[in-house]
Amino acid sequence: MDKSTFSNWDTEADVVVVGSGVAGLAAAVEAKNAGASVVVLEKRSSCGGNSIMSDGGVALAGTDFQKQYGILDSWELMYEDMLRAGLNMNDASLAKIVAQQSNSVLEWLTEYLAVKFRDKPIIFGGHSVPRIHLLHNFSGTAIVKPLLSKVKELGIDIKTNICLTKFGKDVREIEVYDKKENQARAVYANTGVVLATGGFGGDVAFRILHDARLTSTVGNTNRSDTTAEGMLEAIKIGASSVHLEYIQLSSWSSPDEKRDKIATEFFYTVFPYGIVVHPLTGKRFFNELADRKIRADSILDVGQPSIGIADLEGMNISGHSMDRYLSRNIVKRFEDLEELAAAYYLPYQALKETLDRYNKYVDNKKDESWQKPIPLDAKPLHAPYYAMRLWPKVHYTMGGVTINAKAQVIDNNGQPIQGLYAAGEVTGGIHGASRLGGSSLTECLVFGRIAGKNAALQKFTSIS
Repeated sequence: MDKSTFSNWDTEADVVVVGSGVAGLAAAVEAKNAGASVVVLEKRSSCGGNSIMSDGGVALAGTDFQKQYGILDSWELMYEDMLRAGLNMNDASLAKIVAQQSNSVLEWLTEYLAVKFRDKPIIFGGHSVPRIHLLHNFSGTAIVKPLLSKVKELGIDIKTNICLTKFGKDVREIEVYDKKENQARAVYANTGVVLATGGFGGDVAFRILHDARLTSTVGNTNRSDTTAEGMLEAIKIGASSVHLEYIQLSSWSSPDEKRDKIATEFFYTVFPYGIVVHPLTGKRFFNELADRKIRADSILDVGQPSIGIADLEGMNISGHSMDRYLSRNIVKRFEDLEELAAAYYLPYQALKETLDRYNKYVDNKKDESWQKPIPLDAKPLHAPYYAMRLWPKVHYTMGGVTINAKAQVIDNNGQPIQGLYAAGEVTGGIHGASRLGGSSLTECLVFGRIAGKNAALQKFTSIS
């Protein structure tokens, strides 16, 4: 292979990983363990990508944690849930791989990386059973930090402040921009490149091309520089893309919080153990454990923030600290229902009837209005009440470059682009029209590992 695109090479390794979120770091570790030399390129000054923004829920099926609590689950059931949430638009073969390998992901995390989880899995909207395994600190950092430690232990080189600017004649030739030195540099991969640059949730100009509602007035749960350039550079050299129009909005965000950490944790309680009411009618208007798309679309259709309500009993069951929430003045406490109704201009009588009806459903463990699956440990809501305003923000982009089961990027003719792999949110097709909660970290780990290993073992025949 004639390295002719650039005049000289500043960095060379067997495998070059672009992006240092969970997908990129998992790819780097697996490539190194497969015998390759590896370099990771990160555009930011620190590693972790959007993975460090995660609230720490990982969807895993058929685990010992579930069995400990009598939760019957299987990869087949998780797979069915993924297809249902994705409106059967998923690439079924890829979704199946994520579900099938979810349990082995848990083993890799706990035994190889010593990642710590809380014992009891919980349920997220769209899942048939509790299969969300919560990281001990409710944060993706609980995976990112052990991965970074493993990267350091294995001697993998990470270069920060390096932005991908273009691919060369061969995808293994990369031009990057060094922000510290303010100059272009050339990087060469002997066997393969793994693209793990994330989604485009923070890229307002690009996302409004696919959903005109998502202007700069719509908030974003991602880091602000979560942009499309990595994916676009792959598309320029012939990578096909899929589902760019499917952009997921969070159904748990608050307009009163910029980063949504408190909002996310509070709604871990509200959705299973509380209620969400319409800001004008005071009535429930969707199943709080429906999938994300249904919930977010329902709230957006109202045109103004809805109100989520929980009590201390539900908070205790879900294991969160109410004192911390109140101290930030995002969640508010009310001594009775009248006080809550007055604060949010809700019709009191309608709200009271809604709450009384819901409490009967909890007693009977059957929601006759919206078919929400009532948790077995749920109890009727009672004063004091805790509430927060609820308004969707851009959260996840289902679309991206097309890949196959080997994590190879596919061109517009349906053929693999030799030497180019991708994993994580930069890819599309796995989740269809809507992603199940907790499945992003699962996907990043499953396909990050696949991409890294296959990039290390890539064999070239001829490159034109």
